[in-house]
Amino acid sequence: MKDKANKGYWQRLAKIYAPLMESDKKFYNAICGYIRDYLKSDMNVLELACGTGQLSFPLSDCTNSWTATDFSENMIKQAKRRGTTEKLSFCVADATALSYENENFDCVVISNALHIMPEPEKAMQEIRRVLKKDGILYAPTFLWAEKKSSGLRKRLMSITGFKAYKEWNKENFCEFITDYGFTVVKVNLVDGGLAPVGVLIAKKTNY
Repeated sequence: MKDKANKGYWQRLAKIYAPLMESDKKFYNAICGYIRDYLKSDMNVLELACGTGQLSFPLSDCTNSWTATDFSENMIKQAKRRGTTEKLSFCVADATALSYENENFDCVVISNALHIMPEPEKAMQEIRRVLKKDGILYAPTFLWAEKKSSGLRKRLMSITGFKAYKEWNKENFCEFITDYGFTVVKVNLVDGGLAPVGVLIAKKTNY
């Protein structure tokens, strides 16, 4: 069966993912800086596509609880090896089919994952469902169409098995998010090396 979600690639990458991301520490610090300002000590947060905890570890102390999930069992295994805390827990979950109850979380964080999902619309539907009224979405995402040179870099990465299904710029990424019942509060562009990252912060729209 064809791996439509490209899961095999991320499973193989898991062992070297944490040390590989160490070279992007400034990048992740910048993302954390934008998100941290919106976090509160009484918030219960769900993180989707957490990888090995690049955002989970530095941000979870700012909240009441932080549930970090990834669809790759190997990523979660590596994340757990880095440790857990009273506030931070890791588990395997599919962002497009979550088991959590409706309106269960104050915030959802999904970093650099929507563009690599074959069906990101399903993830957005689930995010909206599990967020409480006036819940906040933090969605830092590579915006491949924001910079012309990004296309070449992505093609070179595809040799290793990497696949991006969506190539948004800032404007159409915001449109995508609002189409699924959110009001965009702010988008900060951060240089992600491979492509600009739009650190998007949005609120659930209540109809």
